[in-house]
Amino acid sequence: MTPHRVAVLAVDQVVGLDLGTPAQVFSTARDAADAHFYTVDTCTPGGRPVRSTAGFRVLPDHGLELLEQADTVIVPGVHGDATLRPDVIPAEVTGALRAAYDRGARIMSICTGAFVLATAGLLDGRRATTHWAYADRFRRLHPRVDLDPEVLFVADDRVLTSAGVAAGIDLCLHVVRTDHGSEVANQAARRCVMPPWRDGGQAQYIERPVPQAPDTSTATAREWARQRLHEPVSLRDLAGQARMSVRTFTRRFRAETGLSPAQWLLHERTDHARLLLESTDLTVEQIARRSGFGTTAALRQQLHLRIGVAPSVYRRTFRRTPESADTR
Repeated sequence: MTPHRVAVLAVDQVVGLDLGTPAQVFSTARDAADAHFYTVDTCTPGGRPVRSTAGFRVLPDHGLELLEQADTVIVPGVHGDATLRPDVIPAEVTGALRAAYDRGARIMSICTGAFVLATAGLLDGRRATTHWAYADRFRRLHPRVDLDPEVLFVADDRVLTSAGVAAGIDLCLHVVRTDHGSEVANQAARRCVMPPWRDGGQAQYIERPVPQAPDTSTATAREWARQRLHEPVSLRDLAGQARMSVRTFTRRFRAETGLSPAQWLLHERTDHARLLLESTDLTVEQIARRSGFGTTAALRQQLHLRIGVAPSVYRRTFRRTPESADTR
């Protein structure tokens, strides 16, 4: 197996955390023999050092020629002039990005890296996102982009953008899941000590008040529901597990997760169905029941809405044999 080649393109004033995110996430995606699915390398214009926002300089191993061989190109977040004046992004950078896209590479940005993609013209007419705090500035500089600052990440064909900081991890895990299925992505998330899945449509900015006491959180109700995905679970049931009124529970649930209880439960059931399709020989009808959808039609509809394919197609794409399942 030839690993998928990921190139991380750093420009001046690169955000330090964003720079390290792709290597950290993609290096944890491995097969049963511990072979890596991805290789990750970093480049800069001319292979020259660039400044980071974290008080250190980046000394890369490659110049922009790395983008000529990459299967995926990722631009981490940037601060400073790059988010104020598009003309500070070197023409050699924007040209290399456009050339990579034109030859079929997947192009991604983390946080304010979207400013670089927009300067290259790769986001014109596309839906995209960036850090919510930069939304107004982004719209002024790049009015031809359909900016959605409310979500964690956006996948528009081969161009993917994410919000700030941790949302870059969410996007990388989404790519691993798209490329290799839920089981590989979940294990990568576990190695990173990260939640396995936050949906791209989840809100960026979520109020998370510090609980006054253990019983003010909805976490117990969420875990209770996860153990009963195959059963009918009502909003009243969930509120009862949290010992709250329905109104209070709904408000706190959304504050903690960014989703309504119904949306969250639907996502959990869909993710459980995906895992069963990958890792078991159960029929689609059995998986629909065990995931709480009841009918194959309901499962098929939801899977198509979330990832655009039927259950049988998803299984053929991501089915792993017992010999290949990594249980570590």
